[in-house]
Amino acid sequence: MLRPLSTRGRPDAPFLPLHERVKRIVSERILLGRWAPGSVLPGEVQLAGEFGVAVGTVRKALAALVAEGLLARRPRLGTVVTGRSPEHSLRFFFRYFRLHGADGSLQNSQAVTLSLAEEAASAPDAAQLGVAAGERVIRLKRLRLVADRPVMLDDYRLLAARVPGFPSQADELPQLLNLFLLERWGIRVTAVREELRAEVATAADLQLLSLPAPAAVLVIEARCFDQAGQPSLLTTQRARTDGHRYVNEVR
Repeated sequence: MLRPLSTRGRPDAPFLPLHERVKRIVSERILLGRWAPGSVLPGEVQLAGEFGVAVGTVRKALAALVAEGLLARRPRLGTVVTGRSPEHSLRFFFRYFRLHGADGSLQNSQAVTLSLAEEAASAPDAAQLGVAAGERVIRLKRLRLVADRPVMLDDYRLLAARVPGFPSQADELPQLLNLFLLERWGIRVTAVREELRAEVATAADLQLLSLPAPAAVLVIEARCFDQAGQPSLLTTQRARTDGHRYVNEVR
């Protein structure tokens, strides 16, 4: 059961409006199959009581999801799950690949694990995660392919203490890491702070991304926050840019 969002019980996340948090929880339930397409949602009063918020907050969250096409209002029936997947809905957050085609089209990527290990956090990573240097972290490196072409290198770091029982074998890892964190440990990424820069490709970049020398790569460093407003995941991505564009839609 999801934690109520009452003032007394909700995590402190001042950067995220309350109606947006309700919207994301409802979206997650749809994404995870709790409310299948065609399902009728509980009434606004019931949802407000469950989440510990005002009815107006629930109404605003549901109205946003109706506008996105994830929900629909049906006379004499109520609010119904449509089964549609608008590109900007939370469904796409869990499998969102920010490198789009040169024409702006969505790209389906496949992640290939390069390495998976538990190690001591570096001083910069520890500071970003709000822990002491040397704290144990899970470090995962992946290569992303689009149509069998290497396009991006991913480097993830998350606190080992937050994910007890995290798989030690690459073949046990799912493609969708954010969804895995939600389903297994209840860690819900609700905000991301990104920094972008361009760099000359390293020797490893050239080899793994099949780039000719010299070449430039787009570097995307992100600090991800959970529903309690705590830093939960650090990512560094190095991407080739020929044939792709970076898209980050903020709503």
